[in-house]
Amino acid sequence: MTSFISLIIVLGVIVFVHELGHFLAAKMVGVRVEQFSLGFPPKMVGKKIGETEYMISWIPLGGYVKMAGMIDESLDSKPLTGAKWEFMSKNFFQKAFVISAGVLMNFILAFVIYTVITLYIGVGEFGPAVVGGVEPGMPADSIGIQTGDLITHIDGDTVSSWEELSEIIHQRPDEVIQVTWLRDGVEYSAAARTQSHQQLIGKEFVEVGLIGVSAQLERRPAGVVESIVKGAESTFYSCSATVIGIYMLARGQAGIKDFVGPLGIAQYSGEAIRTGLMVFLSFIAFISANIALLNILPIPVLDGGHLVFIAIEAIIRKPIATKVKIVIQQVGMALLLVLILIISYNDIVRLFTK
Repeated sequence: MTSFISLIIVLGVIVFVHELGHFLAAKMVGVRVEQFSLGFPPKMVGKKIGETEYMISWIPLGGYVKMAGMIDESLDSKPLTGAKWEFMSKNFFQKAFVISAGVLMNFILAFVIYTVITLYIGVGEFGPAVVGGVEPGMPADSIGIQTGDLITHIDGDTVSSWEELSEIIHQRPDEVIQVTWLRDGVEYSAAARTQSHQQLIGKEFVEVGLIGVSAQLERRPAGVVESIVKGAESTFYSCSATVIGIYMLARGQAGIKDFVGPLGIAQYSGEAIRTGLMVFLSFIAFISANIALLNILPIPVLDGGHLVFIAIEAIIRKPIATKVKIVIQQVGMALLLVLILIISYNDIVRLFTK
C-alpha cells in the first residue's frame, strides 16, 4: 500500500508540474487551453472553469494539455479556423516554447528539490575509506564487507582515502582484486571480482570496476550559492542514468528488460519514502529529471515528437495534414502502451524472482 501511495504522489507531482508548464506557456503566448488532464483518456471526472476543463483521466501514465488547434494525446481533431488563439496560428518560436515548457518545468522541479535538500542537509564530504553502505548481491556483499568497515588495502597497497579507493577499483573492471578491511580492530581479507559498468565521466562513457560499496559521508552546512551549484550538478548527473541506458540500448549492451516501469518505480518510491523525506524528495527529483529527458526524444506522442512536427512545418512552410498527424499519434500511443506493458511485465518478473 505504501508503494502504491508513493507512486501516486511521485507521478502526480511530476505530471502536474509538466502539464502546468505547457499550460502557463500556452497562456503566455495567447493559446486557448481547452483541457488540462492528469492521466490519458478516457475521462474519469472533470470540471470546466472558464474556457478550460480540468480533468482526471483513467490511464495514469501521464497527462496532457489540450490546446485549441493542436493534435495531441487526446487525439481530438477539430478543424482549424485560423483564429488567433489556436496553436497553429502562432509562429515557430512560440510553438516551440509551449511544447518545451513541460520538459523545462520538470528540469526546474528537479533542480529546485536538489537545491533545497542541499540547503537543508548540507554537503557530504568523504573521510577515510569507511563503508557507508553495501549493495546486496554485489562483490563486496559476497565477501562479507559490512557498513562501518574500514577498507585499508587493495592488492596489498595501502588505501588512505575514499577517493583513492574509488580510483583504484574503477581502474580494474572485471578483474580479481584482494580487499583488506578492518572491523572492530580485526583485520579481514578476501578476493573479489569487480563488476564492469558503463559510467559517465565528464562527457565520455568509461568502463569502470565496481564492488558495490558507498561512502560514509560527513556533512557540513552549505550556503545558497553552493546549494544552487550542487542542485544543478545533481540534476545533470540524474539524467546520466537515462543517457547511459539509451547509449547501451543503442549498442546492444542493454535491452528493454533492463528498464524500469510503473511497478518498478512504485517499488523504489516505496523504499524511498520509508527511508525518509529527503530520500523520497531526491527520488522525485531523479524521476522528474529523467522523465524530462525522455520526453524530449523525437518520438510521436512525446514532446520531442511534437517539436519534430513543428520543425518540419517550419521547413516546408505549411501544416502537415491532420489525418497524417492523427495516424502518427495513434501509432505512437499504441507503441508507447505496448512498451509500457512489456516493461511492466518485466517489473513483475523481477519482483517475483528476487
